[in-house]
Amino acid sequence: MAETALKGTPIRTSGELPKEGTQAPPFRLVRQDLSEASSEDYGKKMVLNIFPSIDTSVCATSVRTFNEKAGSRDDAVVLNVSMDLPFAAQRFCGAEGLEGVETLSAFRSTFPTDYGVRLEEGPMSGLTARAVVVLDGEGTVLHRELVPEIAQEPDYDAALAALG
Repeated sequence: MAETALKGTPIRTSGELPKEGTQAPPFRLVRQDLSEASSEDYGKKMVLNIFPSIDTSVCATSVRTFNEKAGSRDDAVVLNVSMDLPFAAQRFCGAEGLEGVETLSAFRSTFPTDYGVRLEEGPMSGLTARAVVVLDGEGTVLHRELVPEIAQEPDYDAALAALG
């Protein structure tokens, strides 16, 4: 198990992020219209921006930042993943005018445990930790980061550098 923290208090996750150079687990997530999205749907590089909830300031900032910095790339897609219901993501993205990223829900998925990001304890137990995983077009992990403090933003530059 890996560990992150909330306001300095350690919190265990359900496992470890997939290692760089390995094949990431395939996933099925839920789109804003309640249809299913799978890792096989994309066929290009993916930035998996994983976070606890779109309704927190740091999570919202990460979605906006990845939209701004990578949302217009033709060779990659940014997928924002949380346990939020699709309706919350739709409300947020509509209000913010975010069209360069896709927000997906893991609420009926094994994604959190498959990727080792399910928070196992603390007040946010059951939600996803803040992490970034960058995959190439075949699903190989190019970059991974479990943010050490949930209230901290991810290293955008490292994730974007992994895209090439």
